[in-house]
Amino acid sequence: MKRCFVALDLPREVINEMRRVQELIKKQNFFTGKFTEPENLHLTVKFLGEIDNEKINQVRRMLKEIKLSSFDSELAEVGVFSKSFVKIIWISLKGAEELQKEIDDKLKDLFEPEKRFMSHITIARVKRVKKKKELLDYIDGMSVKKIKFLVEKFFLKESELFPEGPVYKDIKEYELEK
Repeated sequence: MKRCFVALDLPREVINEMRRVQELIKKQNFFTGKFTEPENLHLTVKFLGEIDNEKINQVRRMLKEIKLSSFDSELAEVGVFSKSFVKIIWISLKGAEELQKEIDDKLKDLFEPEKRFMSHITIARVKRVKKKKELLDYIDGMSVKKIKFLVEKFFLKESELFPEGPVYKDIKEYELEK
């Protein structure tokens, strides 16, 4: 069994902007937790969970059928899940909704469709908030550079969990049409 998901990798410029935002938040010391390592920053388009090799092969075949053109995506805003009990700090991304719907449609016989897709990249996981109001006010006041980039491919990935953090491996790369 492998823990799998479908994702977009991010260009260096986008990762650098996310690191800048992480550093600004880190300096405030509002919480204890873990910031996502730069090499692990990605957009999860669909989480598949623990699946066996047979199901992985089915997913590989189904994803190959996606006929979607390359598209523009853009960083949007910084936010949290959830305001009452902060667990995740994220940066949202515009533009991946059509790909997500297409993936959901192709995999509908194997996996439940997403009830509500919120296109975001997790930049920190919060263990304990020290100053909740200050953290929420700070996040609300933050802005992110609206970097646009072209998405030309997506990936089926495997996630291995270790005490130091997850390690992501590409299982298969899928090119979008030019």
